[in-house]
Amino acid sequence: MKLSAIILVTAASLALFGGPAMAEDLPITEVPEVSIASDTSAMGWYLRGDLGYTPWTGDEAPAYRFDDTGGASVGGEFDSARFSRPISGSAGIGYQFTDIWRADLTGDFFKSDFTGNARTDLPCAASAPTGTGCASGVHADLRAYGVMTNGYADLATIAGFTPYVGAGIGITNVRWGNVHSQPECVDSGSTCSGATFSRQDFNGENSWRFTYALMAGLSYEINDHIKIDFGYRFSDVAGGSMFAGSSGISGRDDGLARHEIRIGLRIAGW
Repeated sequence: MKLSAIILVTAASLALFGGPAMAEDLPITEVPEVSIASDTSAMGWYLRGDLGYTPWTGDEAPAYRFDDTGGASVGGEFDSARFSRPISGSAGIGYQFTDIWRADLTGDFFKSDFTGNARTDLPCAASAPTGTGCASGVHADLRAYGVMTNGYADLATIAGFTPYVGAGIGITNVRWGNVHSQPECVDSGSTCSGATFSRQDFNGENSWRFTYALMAGLSYEINDHIKIDFGYRFSDVAGGSMFAGSSGISGRDDGLARHEIRIGLRIAGW
């Protein structure tokens, strides 16, 4: 009985005093604090600059009209119309509202050359043989300055890459330079008989026009302040007057549609 009592007392003592001592020897693991909050680091103002290249355009051939002194009028579209000089640029300031939504205000610039041919059944001039027609090679250049308000949605960010879509509206001032035309007599009902004519110059028109744009692309975060953009933009400038001459010759373009491949930088400053 004495031995059994001693064993029971010893076991109870170990349970009472040995448990806390063993617990003190166990390593303490701290659980990291978890906080749920929106990402505000991306919010704020930024500056941006872009360069664009236009491999092709959706421009329709500009139209022309010839009015002779007798009151007759003919018109049509320029044949073999072509626009060149595909480089464009823009710069602006924007604000990142959330990690998804941002907007910016940009100033855009591009210039282009126009080359086309026109032909009518009217004589090139009053001195031209009666019954002949007239063909003209036309050349002009234009400059365009625009202001656009743009909105974007950044869809997701994976390994620093963020696809985005956007749209914009604004106005563009299209300034046509002087239009140069070289008339050439064309045999029709009569023979030109070697008739030649001097080059004609017409004053280019300028006008403000409504413009819209659609964008899509991919940005890459170089660091916390700099992102590089690779994107596509379609922009459409409304049509307007192209040139007007005192002799009753006038022209009008049906708008300037541009498909651009663009690269740019966004710099978060504050």
